[in-house]
Amino acid sequence: MSEETMNEATMSEASTTAVNTTEENLALWLTRRGGALTIGAAPRSAAGPGEVVVRVRAVAVNPIDAMPPIAYPFVLPWLRFPAILGTDVAGEIVEVGPGVTTFAPGDRVLGHAVGLERSRNRPAEGAFQRYVVLMAHLVAPIPDSLSFSQAAVLPLTLSTASVGLFQRDQLGLTLPAVGTPDRDQTVLVWGGSTSVGSNAIQLAHNAGYRVVATASPRNFDYLRALGADAVADRSSSTVVDELVGLIGTAFLAGTVAIGAGSIAPCMKVAARVAGAKRVASSMPSPLSKLQAGLVRAPGVKVSYIWGGTLKDNEIGPAVYGFVGEALAAGSYRAEPAATIVGDGLRAIPSAIEQLRKGVSAAKLVVTI
Repeated sequence: MSEETMNEATMSEASTTAVNTTEENLALWLTRRGGALTIGAAPRSAAGPGEVVVRVRAVAVNPIDAMPPIAYPFVLPWLRFPAILGTDVAGEIVEVGPGVTTFAPGDRVLGHAVGLERSRNRPAEGAFQRYVVLMAHLVAPIPDSLSFSQAAVLPLTLSTASVGLFQRDQLGLTLPAVGTPDRDQTVLVWGGSTSVGSNAIQLAHNAGYRVVATASPRNFDYLRALGADAVADRSSSTVVDELVGLIGTAFLAGTVAIGAGSIAPCMKVAARVAGAKRVASSMPSPLSKLQAGLVRAPGVKVSYIWGGTLKDNEIGPAVYGFVGEALAAGSYRAEPAATIVGDGLRAIPSAIEQLRKGVSAAKLVVTI
């Protein structure tokens, strides 16, 4: 049966067991490394302890979904095939597992699907399907005013920014909370208009830090609206000097380096100002590590972010709990803007191809 002819489910009365529905699950399968993405039937997995099942209404695509086949042995060497890709989900909860008390069937949520993680590594937890299993502590409620499409831009980039800022083996900063007072410390975010940067700025701002960020001049106002206190042109030949001046005598609590070419200038800035000589990089590739080793920045330590690690520590539940509250209070925005590029699982491969061509200050979303 094709995706187009599948009947939509009628959701039963909310309960803590599986919702009674006749709708079959469909998924976008990657059957082998380097193979084509194909639509096919998938099991309707039940929610285990600490899990929920979500009827997916929107997904976003990320660079990890667009990896060339040659990258899989290096980035996801553990991945078993056939696999279901995808990390960014927004939809409605249809089932909650044992021990889950914060959610109920019918709740509108966003969530980080972790099926590609080494310790999970199962198709049931991949986002590109109609019904996905999520870890409940990586799920946040969304207000009625926020569409599923816009909510879907958040999960992976929210997680990645949170790992870099707050995880103990990264910058280890104080966690955000609604109404946190300002603290006399600064965070530098290189690549503020990226998806990860948009969240890093908001998270640091909501944790009370002064934020200095970089972007192209056309995105300066966007970064200020997110909470950046000062912005510099990342392509300026004097950007390192400018950032040192913008940070001034304030204590630099840490630096998040996002995007290719970000590590070297961030290390140079950190070496020249007072504060923590720590840079958290979103580029955990061998080339990035080699480039970092060639930079002359005495005392500066670089760590490398993997966005899924917060599922195993206190950062996951703390950040997703905060974001649910902050979205409802209007103190956090689901950014960057969603660009809806299609409807249905069949639209995801073309969205991935569009992502490979490059996207700025936006995120590509497919409705399901």
